[in-house]
Amino acid sequence: MSTKEQLILDIQNLLNSYEGIEKTSINPELLEFMDRNTLISIIDSLLTQKESSKESDLAWLETFKKHGS
Repeated sequence: MSTKEQLILDIQNLLNSYEGIEKTSINPELLEFMDRNTLISIIDSLLTQKESSKESDLAWLETFKKHGS
């Protein structure tokens, strides 16, 4: 498997790691025109979004705990 193929697979896996979202299947040919840096940038963006959503979930849980006590 090439590096680009692995990066595309990583993007697909990140997209599929969101709960409650239908599984995504990416046709590698759709992303094949992108260079390695662009694919890495997409992965970085997805990881940042995932981290932000976890932080907002934690903030909501903390607020819920305070109101529930």
